[in-house]
Amino acid sequence: MLRYQFFPRSIAVTQNIAEIIQCFQRNFERINSEENNYSSNEVLEILRTDLSDTNFTVETGKKDENKIKVPVLFGLNNKIDKSFNADALSADGKIVIEVEAGRAVDNNQFLKDIFQASMMFGVEYLVIAVRNDYRGGDDFQKIYTFLETMYISNRITLPLNGILLIGY
Repeated sequence: MLRYQFFPRSIAVTQNIAEIIQCFQRNFERINSEENNYSSNEVLEILRTDLSDTNFTVETGKKDENKIKVPVLFGLNNKIDKSFNADALSADGKIVIEVEAGRAVDNNQFLKDIFQASMMFGVEYLVIAVRNDYRGGDDFQKIYTFLETMYISNRITLPLNGILLIGY
């Protein structure tokens, strides 16, 4: 089953975040990690049409011209000095989506996603989609526990309004 949790848990999801959840729900049978072993790129490809219909620009490949670059630092004459890549970005630039497969927990990719989204100019929300089942482990639950601890302890304050964790 598709699982999701918005953090902090004291705030309800916005309409835009709800639309992202619906994109995953509509495609869950195809991306279900308990039944399929798709890479993150393959999952993103399955979601592409629904996300595009929800006003998201979606990465189309691994070549530089196919990536979505979100500004981080600006230099002389407002030239972008540093940017990070996103899997998908809302039309208003406020929501970043990162779809992960095998590296989400094992390589701490979710932590990199949180850091990069926190540095991106204008980004207010991060959506991290991870496998419910990866080699017999539950990546969703592992990251859920991490985010829950981070928000409850209140020792780290992020410049994001919220993080949506989706388990597919």
